[in-house]
Amino acid sequence: MGLLSNTVSLCPFDVVGDFPAAATSPTERAAWIGEQLQQFAFRSIEHSGEEQALGWVTLDDFQCSEFAGNTDWWRDEYVCFSLRRDQRRLPAALVRAELARAQQRFLAENPTFQRVPKERNEELKEQVRACLLTRVLPTPAVYDVLWHLPSGRLFLCHLAASTLDVATDLFQKTFTGLRLVLVHPLARARQILSADLTHALAAADQAPADASVVEQIERNRWLGWEFLRWLMYQTTQGSSLYAVQRPGPAAGGTAFRAWLDDRLLLAGAVQSGVQKVTVVGPQDNFDEVCSALRQDKQIIEATLHFERGEQSWRLTLKAELFQFGSFRCPAVRLERDGAVENEQLGLFYERLHVLAEGLQLFDSLLLTFLQQRLGPAWPQLCQRVEAWLHPADSVD
Repeated sequence: MGLLSNTVSLCPFDVVGDFPAAATSPTERAAWIGEQLQQFAFRSIEHSGEEQALGWVTLDDFQCSEFAGNTDWWRDEYVCFSLRRDQRRLPAALVRAELARAQQRFLAENPTFQRVPKERNEELKEQVRACLLTRVLPTPAVYDVLWHLPSGRLFLCHLAASTLDVATDLFQKTFTGLRLVLVHPLARARQILSADLTHALAAADQAPADASVVEQIERNRWLGWEFLRWLMYQTTQGSSLYAVQRPGPAAGGTAFRAWLDDRLLLAGAVQSGVQKVTVVGPQDNFDEVCSALRQDKQIIEATLHFERGEQSWRLTLKAELFQFGSFRCPAVRLERDGAVENEQLGLFYERLHVLAEGLQLFDSLLLTFLQQRLGPAWPQLCQRVEAWLHPADSVD
């Protein structure tokens, strides 16, 4: 699911650091970015025996890795390109069979040996793998990247931890002086809160002042958990109407609806490890979810729905990292004008528009939660939520 698909997964990062001193203007920065992309562009291993190739390609054509003299990757305030990773994968059974044949040949040629010596066996393994790799075609995988230069926000269109690690490492090698920092829940909260609530958020921060990003995420998992529990409670109470509070395509104050439904994943610690419960299907009263919450589990993943006017969005929120999985936006339809390049560019900008609006609605919803979570009425709301979760314990 790439950036131009109606459904895409998004992992947000902030690009931090300094551009080279010689790259101060937008044009100079674009030129430098193009040079760096070209330096670390993808190089095919199809006619070699290498096991893996990694590099950058253009957004619209994963077979094109030419950035020098090509400005298609620079679109107004955005830099867009893709990470391509080609890998050759050898079936373990095939490697074992070929190795067994090589061992038999060695023993036939050396009758004084009853078994292949350890060092020679390792050499045979490497020879077998090298021989097989030349006969296996590499399998390509492509992950789109969208970088908004003015804000420094970058989205990688994939959520697998191994891919994120590879992408962040290559980004930092490519753009010396810059690095990617994950926009985790607490960081996102800091960025959207008004000044009058930042002190309250700092007081709620459970990580030490000098904590690493990993520790901040670990210590403040409560934020994502409480956000989804709050939204579930709001959904059951019929309180699904909110107002746009963050800048973006939709006008400030515009009404929209938001609710949970379809699929929720809960997790909790038990003696033998972590126990997970998945609840799937339309939710009327969230009875199964409430039962799991009463057993000290937390909602760690849920499907969120947004509606504004006739348009709708749907996404799977990973609560502990605020990653957006299967983010489905309104379908983009363009009138054909006979120019393929114009159609592709028009599709790109229309996709950015509906994506930006979906993120605007999410941030507005999150801000509404934070205003309540950090406000004076939060203890009373918690009491109502607990009474709803444990109706047998409430007093008539």
